[in-house]
Amino acid sequence: MSEFYTLAAKKSSGEILEMESFKGKPILIINTATKCGLTPQFDGLEKLHQTYKAKGLVVLGFPCNQFAGQEPETNETMESACKINHGVTFQLTEKIDVNGEHTHPVFQYLKKKKGGFLTSRIKWNFTKFLVDKEGKVIKRYAPTTVPSKIAADIQKII
Repeated sequence: MSEFYTLAAKKSSGEILEMESFKGKPILIINTATKCGLTPQFDGLEKLHQTYKAKGLVVLGFPCNQFAGQEPETNETMESACKINHGVTFQLTEKIDVNGEHTHPVFQYLKKKKGGFLTSRIKWNFTKFLVDKEGKVIKRYAPTTVPSKIAADIQKII
C-alpha cells in the first residue's frame, strides 16, 4: 500500500478526510488561495472536477496563507467564498502550511516524491500535484500551469 494512503487532512469543517478513502481514484491536489492573482484557476479546477469526477477524479484544494497573506479567509468562510466567486464544489481542506516547520504531512509527502526546480519548496499558490490510482505522485505542475493543460495527463490515468 502506498504511504500516501496513510495520510489524512481535515476538511474546513474539522472533519477528518482520510486519503485512504481515495484508493483507486486519481487525485489532483492544489495549494489554493482566494486572494491570489492565480485565483481565477479555481474556475478551471472546477471544470476538471465536473468533467472527470464521474470517471473517479478527486480534486482536493488545500488553502494556504503562506504566500503574501493571500488566504485571509477563515476555515469557515473560505469554502463559501470559493463557491460564491468560482462555483467550487470540489473538496477544500482547512488552511495548512506547505513549507517550513509546520508543513502538512500531505505536502511533505508530495514534495518528497516530486521536488520542484532546484528545490522541493512550494514557490507559490496553485502548485498542483497529480496522484495516480495507486497513490503514486506522477507529476508536479507549476503555479502558472493552467488547469486545462493538465487534462491530457488526467485522461491517461483515469
